[in-house]
Amino acid sequence: MSPPHGSERDDEVPGPRGGPAHTHESEHARDPRSGVLRAAVFGAPDGLVSNLALVMGVAGGSGDASVVVLAGVAGLLAGAFSMAAGEYISMQTQREMLERELEVERKHIEDHPEAEQRHLAELLAENGIDEEDASRVAAQAHERTDRALEFHAQLELGIQPSSLGAPGAAALSSFGAFALGAAVPLLPWLVTRDALLATMLVSGLALLWVGAAATRFTQRSARYGAVRQLLVGALSAAVTFGVGSLISRL
Repeated sequence: MSPPHGSERDDEVPGPRGGPAHTHESEHARDPRSGVLRAAVFGAPDGLVSNLALVMGVAGGSGDASVVVLAGVAGLLAGAFSMAAGEYISMQTQREMLERELEVERKHIEDHPEAEQRHLAELLAENGIDEEDASRVAAQAHERTDRALEFHAQLELGIQPSSLGAPGAAALSSFGAFALGAAVPLLPWLVTRDALLATMLVSGLALLWVGAAATRFTQRSARYGAVRQLLVGALSAAVTFGVGSLISRL
């Protein structure tokens, strides 16, 4: 039986100093594109669900297509800007924190080179390298500060100095993905003034697709992700439509 999500697997090895383990060679290094891809994959369903709920809520309270379109466009822009700003601030703050840790480690290496070299040899030995080989590798690494910093950063901090993420690119990706998802429930109203059923159909298909796509980052099946996303989106749309209908009768 396969292990549950988040549990330790047979092919995992402990990270340095009890740090997080890695399950595949491609996961050993932080991919600088991962933040951009994550923002795109999760921005689209956010935009789709939030604007679907908004459009359905307004449609439930008003049959005027122009009002629905106005609300949908406002929701698209407000949500996209909010997502992009949040993504940028979050990643930039994280990057600044990592840069600070790297600067502290660099200062340690420059101020205490011999002690840091011995410490690196100890870390390498703790990870299964023969003590003699570990001492030799540590000495070679400390011939250059930048190279020594890479070793210390990865073994002590779990940081790859060259891959700290790209906040600006992630923000743009989040903005575009959210806007793309948010446009789906809005498009039918630009074609016809009686677009309620069309919105439900198009949005339902889009929810299935983005739900399946998001499972690329999980151990869940595409079918599970698709059905889960559809149920979440449908529930949100049903609640807001009901609230809009109720308010219109007051």
